Amino acid sequence: MKQSRRRFIKNASVAALATGTAGFPFITYGKPISQKSKLGIALVGLGYYSTDLLAPGLQETENCYLAGIVTGTPEKEKIWAEKYSIPKENIYNYQNFDSIAENKDIDVIYVVLPNSMHREYVIRAAKAGKHIICEKPMAMNATECHDMIKACKDAGVSLSIGYRLRYEPYTQQIEKFAREKTYGNIQIVNAATGFYMKRPTEHWKVKAAYGGGAMMDMGVYALQAARYSTGKEPFSVSAQQFNPDPENISEVDETITFQLEFPGGIVANCMTTFSSNVNILKINAQKGTYGLEPFQGYKGQHGFLPRGEKFDFPEKHQQGVQMDEMCKAIMDGRPSLTPGEEGLRDMVIVDAIKKSVKLGGIKIQL
Repeated sequence: MKQSRRRFIKNASVAALATGTAGFPFITYGKPISQKSKLGIALVGLGYYSTDLLAPGLQETENCYLAGIVTGTPEKEKIWAEKYSIPKENIYNYQNFDSIAENKDIDVIYVVLPNSMHREYVIRAAKAGKHIICEKPMAMNATECHDMIKACKDAGVSLSIGYRLRYEPYTQQIEKFAREKTYGNIQIVNAATGFYMKRPTEHWKVKAAYGGGAMMDMGVYALQAARYSTGKEPFSVSAQQFNPDPENISEVDETITFQLEFPGGIVANCMTTFSSNVNILKINAQKGTYGLEPFQGYKGQHGFLPRGEKFDFPEKHQQGVQMDEMCKAIMDGRPSLTPGEEGLRDMVIVDAIKKSVKLGGIKIQL
């Protein structure tokens, strides 16, 4: 399994480089870092995702380690320093962040901040000469994505987007089914993902200024699933927005449904929400229906095949695998599976979804 998975990743990278969507070529920005056996990562933003997932994942990695942190909360500095043996000189705040350029322990900066802050800190990290991982979605819109890609290109550093699912075996199996047409031509894709956002809430994910909303959070999983499960890029999208609880969620979308048209007559029906727990990817093909349920959990995924068959893989720490493979790509001087251009592709579509909603659900050509 391990050997075939490595071969799959290598083949997928080559295929991506050879067949990138017109207008969005994959570019290698960074030079190899061959003199280090492990790259030091600094986490920028110490919320739930860094605390409960990225930091523990970095305890299981082979190509990288937790070298530093950036936080605006002084109380967290001591806790993290003691727990992970982080030296004082590798702890930064948002005021002295730019001085990280002088720190030779830190090779990669992982931006784990609200969406509205991605552009600023990716560009600042690039100017500091550090390679970058940025959480999804990449930015507030496609224009910001272009700015981020240019900054990294100009600085000669790599940029990867934190699409963890693209590094785990369930998702890669779905991609393989599409690539090899295991069950014939794909006809319809259904992808739904969401959770119940407790009410009332002051979380940044329900604030427009921070880039909140279901589409900018869970919706990216459904959009990614429609793209990777078909192996194609959509040429049109239409979308509808519903806010059933405007007293608590009014600044951003609570539920969005959107429909994508792909070459070959493929249609994807997608939904994302903050109003209920949904988590399924179902693909209808000529020879049957297959998919994943749940499809985007941090663990506990399960695959299903036509005629009721199942498929499962040994469970690994998704974030750990993601960071390991991203850092190996940096050390090799090649693009990761999810470079900045991949984030840009999604944001072009997200921008069109927002436009369709604003115009009453009309079809937008991509």
